[in-house]
Amino acid sequence: MTMQLDAGARSAGRVPPEVARSWLLIAASRLDAVAVAGSQADAVVIDLEDAIDASRKEVERERVARFLESGGEAWVRVNDRTSAFWAGDVDRLRGLPGLLGVVLAKTEEAAHVTETAERLGGATPVVALIESALGVENAALIARAPGVFRLAFGSGDYRRDTGVANKEVALAYPRSRLVVASRVGGLPGPIDGPSVLDGAPIVTEQSQSAAALGLTGRLCLRETQVGIVNEVMAPSAEDVSWAGGFLDEFEANGRVVRDGSDLPRLGRAERILELDRAFRAS
Repeated sequence: MTMQLDAGARSAGRVPPEVARSWLLIAASRLDAVAVAGSQADAVVIDLEDAIDASRKEVERERVARFLESGGEAWVRVNDRTSAFWAGDVDRLRGLPGLLGVVLAKTEEAAHVTETAERLGGATPVVALIESALGVENAALIARAPGVFRLAFGSGDYRRDTGVANKEVALAYPRSRLVVASRVGGLPGPIDGPSVLDGAPIVTEQSQSAAALGLTGRLCLRETQVGIVNEVMAPSAEDVSWAGGFLDEFEANGRVVRDGSDLPRLGRAERILELDRAFRAS
């Protein structure tokens, strides 16, 4: 799929959410307007789900709503469709001026996405966070659900559900399933789960592994992870140089296809330069 990046998002100095690399989770209970506005993340997600105790859900929901009503802008992770808090979350968030979109926790069925999108009014982007074996199994159906915007991988809950280890080889299958499902559904590349451990070498290695599998973004638990994810998941200087050189050569040749590798390389070169422009404009 050729992604057309939103010109309005570029002109506003934001990375379009279709290609956002870093998705920083901030607990609603720790919501700070300055931290949200000053974050270097491509997208900030205020968390009403796992980070909030059940006894505090309604209080923190109202805190988030007031933030979005008073000039703040963010995505919000809402509670899953089967929870007692889902309806209250989406009803309170519907139509708020600062709501950029929602991340739907523990998505397991296509209907979970569609019902969420419809209840929000039909125009709010919904990122489906897939966190279980059932969700991974249904990933292709979820990716084609009306209202879905992008897929994300909840690696921690997936490990808890399946018992697999926190190792690259154990997580390669669900990540690849989300990559393939996103392609089948005509969606942008999926968003990977976060690095639980800090340290630049670990975050870098895990981000490189995710990018190699075809994931194009990552959830981040701390601001210190954001810069690493943004760098790893952007085209490298070598990629940009190659893309520019290839396009120059292709144009100089009158855009005449010389062999079977030209069109795939043309698509890759155009994509690299498109992403580079989007990230540099942010």
